[in-house]
Amino acid sequence: MRIIILLIIIQSYVLALDLDGVNTWNNWKSLQDQPVKIDWLEYEGYPISRAEKIIEKDIDKVAEMIQNIDLYPTIFKRVTETRRLDSNVVHVVLDMPFPFAGRDYVIQYSIEKDKGLWTFSFHSVSHPNDTLKPGIVRLDNAAGIWILKSISTSKTMVTYAWNGELLGNFPDFGLNKAWITQGTEVLNWLEEALSI
Repeated sequence: MRIIILLIIIQSYVLALDLDGVNTWNNWKSLQDQPVKIDWLEYEGYPISRAEKIIEKDIDKVAEMIQNIDLYPTIFKRVTETRRLDSNVVHVVLDMPFPFAGRDYVIQYSIEKDKGLWTFSFHSVSHPNDTLKPGIVRLDNAAGIWILKSISTSKTMVTYAWNGELLGNFPDFGLNKAWITQGTEVLNWLEEALSI
């Protein structure tokens, strides 16, 4: 059993989509400038979307909110469930607007903190305690990163980038609109939760 779990962990690191360099990449295609800046590009065959906004809160407060995955269903309105499978492995279920099926993913995350800079990166993994609910589309290539940069004691530049593929019955022609909606909602909902 330990060998199987070890092989799953090794495989997840070898095949994981790494978005750590997202802010150094070029050739982003702009989708929206306000109220949240949204752009996208293709990276390693995947559509990567990025949302950016300055939030008027201290970096530590923003980081505390993002790393509290157990509260995601109360922060991000499309997240219907989060379930911890391990200390840094979480199953996340998302609601999609009608007529699309819900989505889910199992991710492993890591957190890095440096002076004035904080990152929370995640990528899909397999886990022995994972279950796929009927009618839900699994996002096997889910990956993302939150990058927080302190601008001042009361302002933080928040960047959220993610693999924008939606799979299932979602049409490709609707992806740009979906990325704009997702990026805007996620950062606005984060800002709302921080103001309570």
